[in-house]
Amino acid sequence: MFDDVTPRLGLPYVVAAQAQKHIPINESLARLDALVQLAVESRALAAQPVTPVAGGVWILPTAATGAAWGGLAAGTLMRFEAGAWEALAPAEGVLAWVKDENQVVAFDGAAWTPLSATFRSTIAATSPGLANTRLEILEQEVTLSGASTATTIVIPNRAIVLAVSTRTTVAITGAASYNCGVAGEASKFGGALGVAKNASNVGVIGPTAFYADTPVVLTAVGGAFVGGKVRVAIHVMRFDAPQAV
Repeated sequence: MFDDVTPRLGLPYVVAAQAQKHIPINESLARLDALVQLAVESRALAAQPVTPVAGGVWILPTAATGAAWGGLAAGTLMRFEAGAWEALAPAEGVLAWVKDENQVVAFDGAAWTPLSATFRSTIAATSPGLANTRLEILEQEVTLSGASTATTIVIPNRAIVLAVSTRTTVAITGAASYNCGVAGEASKFGGALGVAKNASNVGVIGPTAFYADTPVVLTAVGGAFVGGKVRVAIHVMRFDAPQAV
């Protein structure tokens, strides 16, 4: 037994003995026009536009405003045509090109995320026996306090580290600078790093193998951490043995 609309895209079905069949058919075509190879104008614009382009689609941000936009959930798709707005609920896995960002975003069932952010692990090569060489990024935003702060993400056992990169997301207070390294090598990935917001560093090292799970340690220089946050990304190469016979 069919529902009134399709389960993923909400396209109206034509039912038996349907009067004015053109209405659900045209509604389905309009939604397909919006959702197939979806391109949205913006996902940052909060104020409902006064003169929207016909056929234009927007991803609503938090606290969107306007007669049609106000009160709707963040992430909702809003399509404009023939002087009217239509709210569309995206299905998990939908991709959209965001025109004012020049990037693709994906809907994970709760939020829209840049597609590039989902590529945390990529298989670079696979053998006939399904042994893999993988490139992987582990990332965490760390809140700093005291003489040093260790990440809860770790350099994995039997992985090769290529680099550890950092960016200060909230200005650091209490220290003149900081070092980024591991226990026993405080500045392995960078020393005297900047404390101002958006200060960044890419600590490239020669490929180095680690044989135990190892956190990255941020150590205060010229004081102790009172506040601040640093985003840490560990860039590694990992290896999977061939699969069992």
